[in-house]
Amino acid sequence: MANDLMRRNDWLSDPFFNDLGRHLFDSLTPANVDRSRVLKTDIQENDQAYVVKVDVPGIEKQNISLSYDRDVLSIAVKHEEQADHADNDGNMLMSERSYGRMSRSYRLPNVNEGQISAKVNDGVLTIDLPKMTSDQKGNHQINID
Repeated sequence: MANDLMRRNDWLSDPFFNDLGRHLFDSLTPANVDRSRVLKTDIQENDQAYVVKVDVPGIEKQNISLSYDRDVLSIAVKHEEQADHADNDGNMLMSERSYGRMSRSYRLPNVNEGQISAKVNDGVLTIDLPKMTSDQKGNHQINID
């Protein structure tokens, strides 16, 4: 009985305190976001370019859409999967389908749009966005007549 009383007063065994971090930080993100279905992205920047790497496992190249407009890189993917399960006699036991679309956008200014390149290798989409040189940026001064 003494152990039961001690456990009642042990605030660390309370489920609220066990999941305190999850309770606090999950409230800061939208509740309907499935974190396993987010396009995980790394962006590296140097003086010459941005290099964007996005995890796209199982996504076919034709199901990836890229665009760059007004300093914003947009990435959209769609995933369609169908799995049929049959027994040894060929009788359909179960058919599963899953469909999904994901997209992300990143503001990456000062990119030479004509030199952007992308490739997919081993489930990783790599996008090279070369920056404009100072000569390409142009002169923004306006002469007054």
